[in-house]
Amino acid sequence: MGIFDRLTGTRRPPEGVSPVPAQELRAALLGLNRAEEPYVVRYGGGERCDLLAEWRLTEPAWQQTFVRSEITHAVRIRMRLDPTAHELRALEEQWELSRVGTPTRLQVTSQYTRGPSRTVSRQWTIGRGADGRLEATETFRFDSARMREPLRDLVLQHGWTWRGLVLGKL
Repeated sequence: MGIFDRLTGTRRPPEGVSPVPAQELRAALLGLNRAEEPYVVRYGGGERCDLLAEWRLTEPAWQQTFVRSEITHAVRIRMRLDPTAHELRALEEQWELSRVGTPTRLQVTSQYTRGPSRTVSRQWTIGRGADGRLEATETFRFDSARMREPLRDLVLQHGWTWRGLVLGKL
């Protein structure tokens, strides 16, 4: 792995893993969708990509969770499959979020960045433990790696290269 690969988050599959057809990989990635996950993987249609993974910021079931979490960035990963090279090109994009209105809702601001990064949001509650001493208990945790890592690991398991992008076209 070269230094540029480290900066972009590019990973190659383990030796001996045969690449599967593009349709099989696409179906496996779409199969990651679960109601309990804070992200969704869908066809990229109008986003100039084959697949798109994004946080469920606008879905009513997840909206209050994201508002309470005090996250400051929205993340999405645009993906394009290259069947000839058995490579999935992934562009991670982030926007800054702000809280507006009553009831509070999230609004995307104009600050935009691209490339792999990590956003972690945690909430703690201070209280008395069973022994009567003060202790902090984590009540909420959200990590953007929770979206990227399952996608990347699945791609590698299917024999494809995960090519992270910072510059250039998807």
